[in-house]
Amino acid sequence: MTLPVTTRWIDIRPGFAAYLALPPAGSGPGLVLFQEIFGVNEHIRAVAEQYAADGFAVLAPDAFWRDAPRVELGYVGDERARAIALMQSLKGDDALADIAAAVAVLRSLPETAGHKAGAIGYCMGGRLAYLAAATTDIDAAVPFYGGGIHNQLDRAAGIRCPVQFHYAGIDDNIPPEAVVKVRGAMAGKSAEVHVYPGAHHGFNCWARASYHAPSAALAHGRALQFLAERLF
Repeated sequence: MTLPVTTRWIDIRPGFAAYLALPPAGSGPGLVLFQEIFGVNEHIRAVAEQYAADGFAVLAPDAFWRDAPRVELGYVGDERARAIALMQSLKGDDALADIAAAVAVLRSLPETAGHKAGAIGYCMGGRLAYLAAATTDIDAAVPFYGGGIHNQLDRAAGIRCPVQFHYAGIDDNIPPEAVVKVRGAMAGKSAEVHVYPGAHHGFNCWARASYHAPSAALAHGRALQFLAERLF
């Protein structure tokens, strides 16, 4: 049985594409889905379809379109090394421009007309979702284990929308003190910070060795409720 969603690739601008997944109703609130460092691969496309089945019009932009358009990478070995290199080559100003362009195109689609829009992202994409909250007019954001957010907390002052953060309890890239910094920076704002004991970085991705089903299920439920309450 296939999900009752429709999908296609669309152009955000020449050379810059995004994977679009539409809900069974054909229209609904918009959701920009920011990828991990491994591209808009099979897993990210499946996540887009998962949220589309939940009622959202989901747009997953290709973050590495300048250096490796439509690249799809695995999680170990040489492919992981290439993914890290691509992430390191993504310039901050380019990332911000792409975030703004993706949000603008999502809002311009006939399938999202009259609806609110949010952002969600995983790993590198979690940081991009956070930056979307800080630099665009989105209505809600959900960063999953966003690497580097704690190094860009000066951006928190620009956040006007609700944000829900998800972190692994065991994460070599995001230590507990980083999560404490995020909590402090978001104090007084409409923000939730959830930590999953026993889970490792990447716990939501069922294609990775770090997948942790109990945490993934709980986080998805929390994210879905959060987005439904703020975007529908």
